[in-house]
Amino acid sequence: MTERPRFRYRCTFLSASALEENRGSLGSQRKISKPYLSSWLSGHIELEMAITGSQNPLPGETTCGSLLQQLQLIWDEVGESEEERDKMLLQLEQECLDVYRRKVDQASKSRAVLLQSLADSKSELSRLLSALGEKTNINIPEKSSGTIKEQLAAIAPALEQLGKQKEERIKEFADVQSQIQQICGEIAGNLKIGGQVGTPTVDEDDLSLKKLDEYHTKLQELQKEKSDRLHKVLDFVSTVHDLCAVLGMDFYSTITEVHPSLDDSIGVQSKSISNDTLSNLARTVVALEEDKRMRLQKLQELAVQLSDLWNLMGTSLEERSLFDHVTCNMSAMVNEVTVPGALALDLIEQAEVEVERLDQLKFSKMKEIALKKQRELEEIYACAHIEIDSVGAQEKIMSLIDSGNIEPSELIADMDNQILKAKEEALSRKEILEKVERWMSACEEESWLEDYNRDENRYSSSRGAHLNLKRAEKARILVNKIPALVDTLVAKTRAWEEDHGLCFMYDGVPLLAMLDEYTVLRHEREEEKRRLRDQKRLHEQLNTEQDSIFSKPSPNRPLGPKKVVGPRANGVASNGTPSRRLSLNTNQSGGNGARSTSKDGKCGNSRPAAPANFVAIGKEDAVSYVSSNDPVPASP
Repeated sequence: MTERPRFRYRCTFLSASALEENRGSLGSQRKISKPYLSSWLSGHIELEMAITGSQNPLPGETTCGSLLQQLQLIWDEVGESEEERDKMLLQLEQECLDVYRRKVDQASKSRAVLLQSLADSKSELSRLLSALGEKTNINIPEKSSGTIKEQLAAIAPALEQLGKQKEERIKEFADVQSQIQQICGEIAGNLKIGGQVGTPTVDEDDLSLKKLDEYHTKLQELQKEKSDRLHKVLDFVSTVHDLCAVLGMDFYSTITEVHPSLDDSIGVQSKSISNDTLSNLARTVVALEEDKRMRLQKLQELAVQLSDLWNLMGTSLEERSLFDHVTCNMSAMVNEVTVPGALALDLIEQAEVEVERLDQLKFSKMKEIALKKQRELEEIYACAHIEIDSVGAQEKIMSLIDSGNIEPSELIADMDNQILKAKEEALSRKEILEKVERWMSACEEESWLEDYNRDENRYSSSRGAHLNLKRAEKARILVNKIPALVDTLVAKTRAWEEDHGLCFMYDGVPLLAMLDEYTVLRHEREEEKRRLRDQKRLHEQLNTEQDSIFSKPSPNRPLGPKKVVGPRANGVASNGTPSRRLSLNTNQSGGNGARSTSKDGKCGNSRPAAPANFVAIGKEDAVSYVSSNDPVPASP
């Protein structure tokens, strides 16, 4: 079957007025004019020819013309009247008009729908462009040209691409807003562990890249804040872990009390970073650090008590080593204690039990400990040359312990205070005592030098004579410094007595009295030496005069015996070793500058006399006390 060509309507129908005229004529004449029927038939035939494209229809094809011809033949055969034929033809023509009118109405409605669709498409296009907010590379028709369908066809691709771009942009906005809400919820603490926020509401009227960048910027700020908070949380958790390890506490129970998500089994990104969590962690760390400080203070106090008790009772090193874990932190700072379990409660309780046990043991050994303290006190006073009543002090201690009127700890503390005061007093006397030792050494050298000068064979060539000669030279230098040394010692002693309001006692004797006695005796010895020199000079003069009378001595005159050095008049033994004990003799000094000592240790106006030389040390060591910085006074 051949394809029918497109055609153009060329058939002409009667107008409505002509049809009414014909109807009027039909009503009066009951028949239609033959020219009208011929014209009507010819119009249908032309229409069919335009449709088929040929004058002869295809075999077997039914057309309007063929049907009209068949209808005409049927009417002729039936003998239908002209009136009936006109009615049928008019009815047929009316039905054709109705069909065309419906088609026109449908076409008009379709056009209106297309126009509305075109307007909606243009409006949607404008709205999408406004919502996306930027120029796009999508080809958008600039002018409205062509048919309605052509215009729709031109806008459709742009709408489709903008719609896809809108959906993608909405997904991006939803994703960013969802992350922002997730982080904000985590910071606010409104989300549970592993919880997710709902689908956010996206403002479809503003999907521009500028708005999206603002959301991305806000998201980056929140992500940075989340990272910072997460680092703070992890630092707090690490600090809590270390503190719990040192304190011997359960880390899991401690950290989960702050927030369940802080357990190690939960991922890092799932940990709570809310303000409440951070504040609770900070409070936990402060509480643990305070607990650590208090425990360390308690442990150090126990360690000091243990050390004191061990020292009192002479505990062996093996027994002390059992508590090395306690004493090792005796002087440690809080931040230096990092060993796990170093400040556990059971360790502190163990130290407390040991201190209590040693306290009870100390009570049973109180007499031994007290006597040990008393001996220590006596040694300090002895080194400081302070005399005390040792026997009376020991008897008093024993009576106090036996009576039970004093607590052992109070007694030990009182004796510790006495020892501390004794050390302070010895320290204040140290400088004066050192100068006293130098003075006594110089006096010893002075005694040796006197013995050496009385020896008539000191310049002989015997073995060791040159050593004595060198010692004599050094001794003379040291002896010449004695007056300046005595003056310095007197000045310092008086200054000490003014500061302390006490008389400076040396082995129970006032030191100033000893110095005054030494000065008086030294002056007497110098006077005696001067008198002896004068007598010797006078004796030599007499001998010279006698020698002038007797020019030659008698050959039978016997030689005198060799002079032997005897005991010194200053109280030093004949072997040159004086005694260190001081024996005051008030009769020797008479009333010259003597000073008496009252019962309370205050010095009076009179001073008892003392031997001029009372120091005995090795002669070879005496030279070490000579100071090259001391002035050397002229010999009297």
